[in-house]
Amino acid sequence: MTSPMRMLHTMAHQQPASGNLGPETRRRVWGFARPYRSRITGFLLTLVAASLLGVVPPLLFRQIIDGAIANSDRRQLTFLGGMVVLAAVAQAVLSFMERFWSASIGEGLIYDLRVALFDHVQRLPLSFFTRTQTGALVSRLNNDVIGAQRALTGTLGTVVSNTITAIVTVTTMMILEWRITVLALVMLPLFVFPARRVGQIVADITREGMNLNASMNNTMTERFNVSGALLAKLFGRPDEERDGFANRADRVRQIGIRNAIYSRTFVIALTLLGALGTAAVYWLGGSLAIEGAITIGTLASLGVLVTQLFGPLTQLTTARVDLMAAFVSFERVFEVLDAQNPVADAPDAQDPQNLLSSGGLRFDNVSFRYPSPGETTVASLETEILTDPNEPERLVLKNIDLSVEPGKMLAIVGPSGAGKSTMASLIPRLYDVTEGAVSIDGHDVRSLTQDGLRARIGVVSQDPHLFHESIGENLRYARPEATDQDLIEACRSARILHVIEDLPEGFDTMVGERGYRLSGGEKQRLAIARLLVKDPLIVILDEATSHLDTENEALVQAALGEALVDRTSVVIAHRLSTVMAADEIVVLDQGQIIERGTHQELRKAGGLYQDLWSTLVGADSDQSPTSE
Repeated sequence: MTSPMRMLHTMAHQQPASGNLGPETRRRVWGFARPYRSRITGFLLTLVAASLLGVVPPLLFRQIIDGAIANSDRRQLTFLGGMVVLAAVAQAVLSFMERFWSASIGEGLIYDLRVALFDHVQRLPLSFFTRTQTGALVSRLNNDVIGAQRALTGTLGTVVSNTITAIVTVTTMMILEWRITVLALVMLPLFVFPARRVGQIVADITREGMNLNASMNNTMTERFNVSGALLAKLFGRPDEERDGFANRADRVRQIGIRNAIYSRTFVIALTLLGALGTAAVYWLGGSLAIEGAITIGTLASLGVLVTQLFGPLTQLTTARVDLMAAFVSFERVFEVLDAQNPVADAPDAQDPQNLLSSGGLRFDNVSFRYPSPGETTVASLETEILTDPNEPERLVLKNIDLSVEPGKMLAIVGPSGAGKSTMASLIPRLYDVTEGAVSIDGHDVRSLTQDGLRARIGVVSQDPHLFHESIGENLRYARPEATDQDLIEACRSARILHVIEDLPEGFDTMVGERGYRLSGGEKQRLAIARLLVKDPLIVILDEATSHLDTENEALVQAALGEALVDRTSVVIAHRLSTVMAADEIVVLDQGQIIERGTHQELRKAGGLYQDLWSTLVGADSDQSPTSE
């Protein structure tokens, strides 16, 4: 059961910071908007023109009443009526131009934010993905990016448009009758002050709703992939899954209702204020008209203008509420963009293309601990933080010191949790060493560009990942420029070509999500074919045959025989029978090398390796040392 302290800790870390909507956020928003300066200028000029044009019809109505109608001048009436129509047409054109600029800026901003987020996230270290909820992360790239776009073009556009309209309207009203204008402005504080409190409440509600929506997205992402759906079905948990999802959906529903009530109450209150202000203006204007201080046309014009004034004032006040809610999206986007990447290229990193030629490996007194949560994660993207993010983790590897000659095979064996896979992951810099150095051909891997380094390393894991694409596209992921003949030769060497040729669509066959349309042995051999297409200098095999039956294991071993020729290789295996031919075997236990040597030497030594051999291979497969 989750302890109260853990629950409090979890809740604290699931909420993004809420005080970041100040100058720094605005500066960063402008940084993304800067490439669209010319379009923003066009957008603003269109808004100004539309606002100026908005006061033309009321002035024309004033002239129609006081001039054309009062003087019974049909010719002037026709001309002024035509001008009203022309103003309406001009406003329609400006509205179209405003929408064009808004869409151009908004869609461009969505593109920039999505690409920036995707690029930054995919470069983050592996430790980020081991702690992050995929659905919550996808939500940031979709919902929050769109919310950020809405803040910039929708809400900010409304603010600018209504501000200009209010200024132009007030100026026109002052010219027509200053006393009525002053009465209208007396109402202004009643529009402004309530917005501050309501804005903060709506922003908090919006933030909570976004977190819950991200949580629902994560649930759907996990349950609706093949593995998650299979697990839920096999354990017979559809009712529990539905109830858990329904609880979060119900919370989202309640938040939506609260948001709607606050927003609608606020708008109703402002509308009533506007109606009272309009009534007061008509009362004062009517009194002045009765006294002969102003004309009927002027009163009619002021009546239209005051409506145009209170409308923008209402929208400006609600816009502040909307803006605070929408800027939460920017806050959440920037939270991900600010995630630190401790595994980054050095400023002077070199391209290893011409530096690495033979593939000699060296672990020089290497120690390693996994990064703590506070070093690599975004707290609000995690379900739970179980440890203090600043608490140092234990060393997983301790003082590893060994060399692998070019073209030789190193096997790493040991009990589960000994650090075997962790040790292999340091070679392609999935993590960086805590102490010491890993080098290839005498070059510290941290001095090389990551893309160039990983292009020279091929990995086949225990459960190789295949994209939901065709066989050919999965193979070309290793080398996009590979020819059809390259794919055929790689598949022939990997003992998978005959399987592909028997498929109706051959290399165009879709493999299904995570390759579920293929058997385990077929997936493994396809992964080996992909490695051969890549043509790496160093090969890492991480439990590549552990879950295969005897027949598939024989095929995969034959494929690996082709893949390892003339390549430096690091092989991790529980099945010790697969590493008997290794040039050197190191035995890891609790992160330290406790034995090393060839298969025969380690059998004769009678240590942990011999114990593992006896346990895993079995007495019936045991051979005496002298018979090997």
